[in-house]
Amino acid sequence: MTEQKLKKIIESILFVAERPVSIKELAGLTGSFIPQVQETLGQLIAEHKKSGIQIINKGNFFQMIPAPSNSKFISKYLTKTLGRKLTKESLETLAIIFYNQPITRQEIEKIRGIDSESVLHNLQIRGLVTQIEHKGSKGLPILYGTTMEFIQYFGVRNLKKLLEGGKIKLESRKGTSEELKFELISSKKKKRKKKKY
Repeated sequence: MTEQKLKKIIESILFVAERPVSIKELAGLTGSFIPQVQETLGQLIAEHKKSGIQIINKGNFFQMIPAPSNSKFISKYLTKTLGRKLTKESLETLAIIFYNQPITRQEIEKIRGIDSESVLHNLQIRGLVTQIEHKGSKGLPILYGTTMEFIQYFGVRNLKKLLEGGKIKLESRKGTSEELKFELISSKKKKRKKKKY
């Protein structure tokens, strides 16, 4: 496969994907080596910097998002489609998923300390959270992650900037902001030890 062909295929996959796609998955889909995919992604990121659609990454996962400079117009569209403000419970759950994805419902509930089934259901209806895959363990629990709509709604240009001084700040495109104060679990080991109340 030529370099140009690989670039077009990866670009197309990222365009239609409703969730972040890993380098490993892209390599498997295209039958390419991981270094080839990494190099191609670097080229695509550079090419899309001045485009209306940009490519961002969190670790080894990549996703296409609208250019932040167009946020005003995206806001008008999303205000109609997403409707009312999110509840505190929804924002808290979103923050947990965002920082720990992919994550199971059971792991979310260990952090929150309460049942989260209905909150997860509502977030999926609004297109902010999606089921990614089943975890490779007994019972095959479902893994959840955030969607491109989540990125668009909160206007996340640099995902790392959401974390500020031990708080998670989620700023919506509607010009409002919410801060959620809760203890961040620094490792999976700590999360497993967290008790329900």
